Amino acid sequence: MIHKNLLLIMLLTIKKALSSILLIFTLSAFSEINNVSIIIHGGAGWSADMSQDDIDGIKKALEESANKGYEVMLKGGTSIDAVEEAIVILEDNPLFNAGKGAVYTSEFKQELDASIMDGSNLNAGAAASVTNVKNPIRLARHIMENTNHVMFSSKGAERVAKEAGLEIVYPSYFYSKEKLERAKKKQKESKMGTVGVVALDAYGNIAAGTSTGGMTNKKPGRIGDSPIIGAGTWAENNVCGVSGTGHGEYFIRLGVAKEICALMKYQNLSVEQAAQTVIDKLRDMGADGGVIALDSNGNPAMIFNTAGMARAYKNSDDSTYVEIYIDK
Repeated sequence: MIHKNLLLIMLLTIKKALSSILLIFTLSAFSEINNVSIIIHGGAGWSADMSQDDIDGIKKALEESANKGYEVMLKGGTSIDAVEEAIVILEDNPLFNAGKGAVYTSEFKQELDASIMDGSNLNAGAAASVTNVKNPIRLARHIMENTNHVMFSSKGAERVAKEAGLEIVYPSYFYSKEKLERAKKKQKESKMGTVGVVALDAYGNIAAGTSTGGMTNKKPGRIGDSPIIGAGTWAENNVCGVSGTGHGEYFIRLGVAKEICALMKYQNLSVEQAAQTVIDKLRDMGADGGVIALDSNGNPAMIFNTAGMARAYKNSDDSTYVEIYIDK
């Protein structure tokens, strides 16, 4: 009986070891099908006088977000999964102007916007001016996948979130003493902490998403580019994926995110050339901002016309790039 038990234990051990080896081999081969890549921004316009604690906190969050999205795809998840989970990490971090860290309107409330887009079928979802949805990016995905519409706003969007069983919070969850004081003093926000993610998975599918609290002291009901498909977010397989951050009114007028992909598609520009061309147009119009983008091979572009843009990039060579200010 003892010998039989020992034999059973040995067989189970061997089976477990073989399963682990097979999993490692499968994931390795799987990740090499395409250059699994993820690129992230945490907003453009960060001031040069930030404390070292804030700098360290921002970089740590960006790296955590990149690692999470990358891990999701390495385990077989889609680019949509990666975008959602990576953005949730940033929405939950008060250092950014999204979710927990959203800035205040002129009436001292917080109104959140988000969008997500699937490059494989050009399906998209967006939510605008929500006040009690913990993670607006989850609502944007729900709208994309479970409704016949692209965008819901305000109370209508909140109703959709509640019916979907998404996490609803009291508006006080988003409270920030520092950001409330800025709004009361009508101070200009020293940073644009909108967050965004673009991912390319092993299936070759690109997805992009963006989430924000908007502009400090914005008029109630104001909606910027972040939830506008084609302005703040765009994804199209075999071309590119883009997420933007900056002065939203100008991003809307230029259709920044889609314009970058159009330049690549119709003028055969590289992702970096296309992004630079559009950001130069923004500069000529007097607008600040930046974009992150990936082409269909996972090549990145991180272009901005401000002193800095919090950003990160990770791909299949397993290296992670994280920076805030201009590379020296």
